[in-house]
Amino acid sequence: MTDFDIPFSDRAWRDALKSEFERPDYQRMVSFLRSETERGAIIYPSKDLIFNAFNLTPLSKVKVVILGQDPYHGPGQAMGLSFSVPAGVKLPPSLKNIFAEIHNDLGGELRTLGALDDWAGQGVLLLNTVLTVERGLAASHAKKGWEAFTDDAIRQLSEQRRGIVYMLWGSHAQKKISLINSRDNRVLTAPHPSPLSAYRGFLGCKHFSKANQYLEECGAAPICWAGRPVAR
Repeated sequence: MTDFDIPFSDRAWRDALKSEFERPDYQRMVSFLRSETERGAIIYPSKDLIFNAFNLTPLSKVKVVILGQDPYHGPGQAMGLSFSVPAGVKLPPSLKNIFAEIHNDLGGELRTLGALDDWAGQGVLLLNTVLTVERGLAASHAKKGWEAFTDDAIRQLSEQRRGIVYMLWGSHAQKKISLINSRDNRVLTAPHPSPLSAYRGFLGCKHFSKANQYLEECGAAPICWAGRPVAR
């Protein structure tokens, strides 16, 4: 076992992705991460949080998938969940726009807590397509091997589960549509919530109410997007 082979706590995820850990591309990626660490590079998130999305949201509990690109590259931001930052950390612009859309879509108080582990605990898989990054260098670990790993995670989830909402924001996430069984799941697309594109259609997309409506139609409980119980 290498330094970066962190076991999943959920057996179903571990079994579904077992072959990925054995692929040469994954082993090369692990060697890259080790060599980067040895040369003194600071890698985010911390080693124990690299697979946080999988550990907090078991395969059998996934209701919604929100795809990000790669972790935040600033100190103290990345926590292994797409778009999420630890409590007390200043909200990144994209997350502010996500919360604004939730507020406009569902009403209630404007969410200010950037840690999205409560979403993960309710079945929202907050998955980045690249799971590590070097400090201060956005997309520095792109095309190093993570994409094949996370593509297989999406593919396995789509094959094993039905009735899941996939929120694909921006062109990068929307390239993953081919991995998803859209007949038995709900795929929602919109521009990315970044300030550069949010006003082109992310704001006003109503993905959060649409997701909850679909979940209820499938007999599942809705997500408490605001961090408090959703009225039934």
